[in-house]
Amino acid sequence: MKLSQELQPVLLELANLERSQGHGAEKEIPEQAEYDKAKEEHKRLLDASGSAQMAVDDMETEILRIQADERKLRQRERDDKRQLGAAVDPETRKDLEHDLYAAKSRIADLMSELQEAHNEVHALRSNLDVHGARVSDSERKLEKLRRAAEAAKEAAANQEDPAVRIGELRDQLPAGVLSEYDTQREENGVGAAQFKANRACGGCFIQLPPAERAEVLGEPEDELPTCPNCGTLLVRVNPATDEA
Repeated sequence: MKLSQELQPVLLELANLERSQGHGAEKEIPEQAEYDKAKEEHKRLLDASGSAQMAVDDMETEILRIQADERKLRQRERDDKRQLGAAVDPETRKDLEHDLYAAKSRIADLMSELQEAHNEVHALRSNLDVHGARVSDSERKLEKLRRAAEAAKEAAANQEDPAVRIGELRDQLPAGVLSEYDTQREENGVGAAQFKANRACGGCFIQLPPAERAEVLGEPEDELPTCPNCGTLLVRVNPATDEA
């Protein structure tokens, strides 16, 4: 298959461009992918912060319950003392003294529970502060990534449609070359590729043995040799400009 040296770079650009398009698949924008990942992480942090807030709320509710029980018991203690001051019946006094002792004992237990609850809520509030700081940091990071993703999408939208450039390149190539190129592309997904460092196929990336390499290099400059392994059309380049 013959193709002038002037048009061989055109064929190579076409092959690289069509290959990069992934047969029509929409190209992923890295900035958007990073933003989406950060959104998932932010949601996880929000959920964790919400759980930490619920733990604080539950403990504060428990403290209010303990304090309410304490107030009732102290009122009961005062009532028992007042009634004891007026009671003369031994059985009545005995019952009041027993109830007063029970109230004082329960108050002591509640004071211990209240101290533990205060210690616990202090630790939970500290944990909530840590989660809050993480959420704030995540929000700032998320905003930066959102702006970066929007800018990247806008830049991508303003780029020339690859299909336009592909059409321009195809218009420059002979019909016979295009036919052979399309056939190879259908078979192996590549069509044409650079003969990297004058020793390896840029389609299958297999390094040719010396004899086959010499055969490829021995073809006329306006000839497009094919890879003996995958059939890809090989575009030979000057070693000085080879990107291997």
